Amino acid sequence: MRAELPAVAAQTVASIVVEVPSYTDAFAGEMGRAITNAVQLALGGFLELATTTGGADPSRPIGPALEGAYALGRGEARSGREMDALLAAYRVGARVAWRHMSGTAVAAGMTAGSLARFAELVFAYIDQLSAASVAGHTDELESTGRVRRHHLERLGALLLAGRPLHDVVPAAERAGWPPPRTLTAVLLPEVRARGALALLDGRTLQVSDDPPGLDPAAELTVLLVPDTGCGARATLLRTLAGFSAVVGPARAWTEVSASYARALRALRLGLTADGTAALDTETRLTDLVLRADDAALADLRAAVLAPLDGLGPAVREKLTGTLRSWLLHHGRREQVAADLFVHPQTVRYRLGQLRELYGDRLDDPQTVLELTVALGAQGA
Repeated sequence: MRAELPAVAAQTVASIVVEVPSYTDAFAGEMGRAITNAVQLALGGFLELATTTGGADPSRPIGPALEGAYALGRGEARSGREMDALLAAYRVGARVAWRHMSGTAVAAGMTAGSLARFAELVFAYIDQLSAASVAGHTDELESTGRVRRHHLERLGALLLAGRPLHDVVPAAERAGWPPPRTLTAVLLPEVRARGALALLDGRTLQVSDDPPGLDPAAELTVLLVPDTGCGARATLLRTLAGFSAVVGPARAWTEVSASYARALRALRLGLTADGTAALDTETRLTDLVLRADDAALADLRAAVLAPLDGLGPAVREKLTGTLRSWLLHHGRREQVAADLFVHPQTVRYRLGQLRELYGDRLDDPQTVLELTVALGAQGA
């Protein structure tokens, strides 16, 4: 049998090429010679097992052959192939090897009982090789998966930090991540990230390791979702309903730090959405602008409302609300009355009071602008 190993190995390879089409090209050239040698090594390992003292223990490890099978499984994973083809090749190899070896054994006078035991060893050995290859395939996937996840997390961190092109483009290449046209930053509780990721584009990046500006105690994570501009944004918002998400604007993928800054600002300002809907920062731009500098806004409000300082708290509150509604409704008395749930005559009376306090300033465009800005955020 040992003398016939090269011929058996060659016949095994030839049969695999015919019966397992996935390997037609793999066995060509230098790779083919290497695989043929591996087949011969495996067959030699089997004979070593079969001739080991007491040779009835199919679980006894045969080091070099099992290491080769393990490496073969890792190679399959690196090539992007599943295990089906390799396991099929093992089955073909077992059948071809058994046919040749059993013929030699019978010619040498092996008894029927010994031949049956020999068959058990053949298929037990193939099971060992298969298991070693599956282990190698699994380990390679886990290893490469960990490495790729690390690269993706690193890429996300660079993008949130606003790093330049010469940093983020190579990082995307290392991660095997094809850049989209745009990215949208989404903040949501970390415990809900897995559920959201299952519904989003597979290229979505997650940054959980201390995103800049986020309090670790908040237990929030950042998702960078590809290509959600224009009509796709509505779909994104529907998808994120119920996830307590804050959604920034879509930006060019290299400028997603601006989207993240917008979402983070909305979060810090305590802006909230209605019900279970995601908070769309694009619908809260006025609030974000007016509350960009709370101290400046407070100073502006104090300055423009100074004419009301001499009034009691209740009267001041009523006149301030009337002034705000008058500005927002462009002086339409009926609409102001409806907004405040009062009679139009009440509105007229209050406006008369305001005219007395402000005089001609209510007709000054600059004063109207300052009052609008100062009071525009009051209902936010």
